Amino acid sequence: MSRAALLALAIGATLVAPDRTVSDLQPDLHTLVVRDLKFSAGEVADLEHGSIVRHTLPATAPGEVAAVGAVRIHASKERFAAAYRDIVHFKRNPGVLEIGRFSNPPQLSDLESLTINHDDFDLRGCRIGDCDIRLPAAAIRRFEREIDWKRPDADAKAALLFKQMLLDNVRSYVSGGPGRITQYDDDKMPVLPVEDFQGLLKSSPYIESAFPGLRAHLASYPAEPLPGAEDFLYWSKEKFGIAPFISVTHVTLAPEGAHEYVATTRDVYSSRYFNASLALVIASDSVSDPHSFYIFYVNRSRASALRGAFARIRRSIVERRARGSLEENLRDVKQRLETQP
Repeated sequence: MSRAALLALAIGATLVAPDRTVSDLQPDLHTLVVRDLKFSAGEVADLEHGSIVRHTLPATAPGEVAAVGAVRIHASKERFAAAYRDIVHFKRNPGVLEIGRFSNPPQLSDLESLTINHDDFDLRGCRIGDCDIRLPAAAIRRFEREIDWKRPDADAKAALLFKQMLLDNVRSYVSGGPGRITQYDDDKMPVLPVEDFQGLLKSSPYIESAFPGLRAHLASYPAEPLPGAEDFLYWSKEKFGIAPFISVTHVTLAPEGAHEYVATTRDVYSSRYFNASLALVIASDSVSDPHSFYIFYVNRSRASALRGAFARIRRSIVERRARGSLEENLRDVKQRLETQP
């Protein structure tokens, strides 16, 4: 066969052969996950063939850890959005001991089912610079001043005071008014959770890529409303490390175009471990299958325990646990969304 005939045959073959480089991800999402979330071509291919993929991301500051994972789910993204709105049931798993959603406006009764005992924390010896949980100096002084630890009902009154402080913090956060907790004084070095969060937001350009305007919404909440978005807060008590921690989380959920939902979660308060945390969830339709979608989840957190001596060892342990728990959670979400009525 002549060279001309071989060339013609090759050109014809390229015209009729399927393009195996075309992704099943929406085009803009494919760009984001490769450019910002550092997915390799092999990981994308594994994901599209049904595997759970996950890896860590480079830290941008001391004490920071980040992990991202994804899974394909045979259900609709609308099912995911509906489940996510019901966060109390969506997050329930063996690691979540208690959980509840705040009303709008928040009420003290929203915290009624939150139980507090000595396994959670003990504030009898709580002092500025040395306290069992994260609290600002003014709150620590209130426990010293208002609780008579010699009385038999001291623990119950301390638990109620803690709940009231938590509620005051939430009300200040959602209204934009004064009184929000901006500093933790439980250790020798104060922690500034708001500044740590702003650092996380700056280190997460994928937030704005996923939903234009979302970064400003989170940076100055509630001053910059996001059109079409739903915002709500929930509290939880979860197992982690030696002792459980109590946290308040702000959720933003919004549809992005016809093919995606985008959600973020950020810490408003954490009684232990984390200075700040910011997560992004993207639920995006499959290109080839109208009955499937992909979930991408990326979390970036900062913790004082990951700084200083032995930080490298601690980081390796935390990153390994983060990848493992991320895969487990994605598998659980996939199973629940594919099997629920």
